[in-house]
Amino acid sequence: MSLLRTFDLSVTSVARVVTFVSVLVGASAQAQVLDRPLAASAVAAASAAPQAAPAKEQPSVYDRIWTDFTQWYKNDDNPAIQQVLFTGRFQHDFATVSADQGDHDESNIRRVRFGPRVTFLRQFLFHTEVEVNPQERDPFYLRFTDAYLQWTHSSPFVVTVGKQGVPFTNEGATSSKELITIDRSNVANNIWFPQEYMPGVSVSGRIAPWVYRGAIYSAGAMNREFGEFSGDYFALALVGYDFAKKLGAKEAVLTGNYLYQHPDPDNTFTRQLEHIVSTHFRFEADKWGVRSDLSIAQGYLGQQDLWSAMVMPFYNITDKLQAVTRYTYIDSDGPNGIRPTGYEARVVSGRGDEYNELYLGANYYFYGHKLKVQSGVQWADMNDSANDGGEYSGVSWTTGIRVGW
Repeated sequence: MSLLRTFDLSVTSVARVVTFVSVLVGASAQAQVLDRPLAASAVAAASAAPQAAPAKEQPSVYDRIWTDFTQWYKNDDNPAIQQVLFTGRFQHDFATVSADQGDHDESNIRRVRFGPRVTFLRQFLFHTEVEVNPQERDPFYLRFTDAYLQWTHSSPFVVTVGKQGVPFTNEGATSSKELITIDRSNVANNIWFPQEYMPGVSVSGRIAPWVYRGAIYSAGAMNREFGEFSGDYFALALVGYDFAKKLGAKEAVLTGNYLYQHPDPDNTFTRQLEHIVSTHFRFEADKWGVRSDLSIAQGYLGQQDLWSAMVMPFYNITDKLQAVTRYTYIDSDGPNGIRPTGYEARVVSGRGDEYNELYLGANYYFYGHKLKVQSGVQWADMNDSANDGGEYSGVSWTTGIRVGW
């Protein structure tokens, strides 16, 4: 594959990306200008009264926008309802793929989710979100993601009942709002359960420096709400240890996960994996960090056994600009065990038996993970020993906006 062909991006795709980023940068500059009078007023007040207490830091334009938009009600003195928040996310991608097997360009509204988060009776939380599809509009309503009731007795003991996230593997335990690559690696598409939200009961908590979770979920026939409960169950156990204090780091958490799923052909919420063992480590110092994952999975009903390794170093160039790279390897015990991921699956639909991926990207944080632009180039190669449509070798480039609230 020639270099020119690899980076033969359409003029339309590039123009969209440049226009989109320019609009965001302009909005950020305007926000900084609007903030200046507040900062100047604070300095003037401090100069006029040098003996007074330091002036309280004024909220930024972003703070005010997000608070006005998301905080619908807050009253800690109300014994019944303490807070009502509006939560959700909007994520849009501009993607282009150039591979030996074909090319693809796409402007894609990746995720739109929203719903209420209500804190009541001091210890209870009700959270529900729906996912919609405004781009294609048929169907417009896709599914409920979160729909659960949570009771927090204390930090060490939290009970959650209902449709909720299933956090195992490194990226599976990371919300799509907080990913530092523009999307998850192919580990998530093969060993994690990419439906992510499933009905169940979990008990979790933190007893510093330990964290834990134990849960049982329904893996039955999938629908847009809670499923048909016609299949079987799976159980998840998670234990982690936080080394951050000992290492003097912002974050240093080592976590081990074990998942058992009772085999059933009606388990369509999940991948056909009976046993999964995963360990992952997340470390961050002031300027740099790394995330890693090692996972092994045993398949059933024709799914091959899998193992994978992922390492993701990153470097904080400034407090807003971040560089990220990632290497992913997945191996199947036999043919056709590995699915392609993301926009690669628009080019090939078959499966392979060995997968290598290298990602190089950058993130610009306008307002932390709540407003950011991410861009990444991904080189990937998948072997297909069965030679039945799963071979892939190509490069993709994805740039997108991520808004969370």
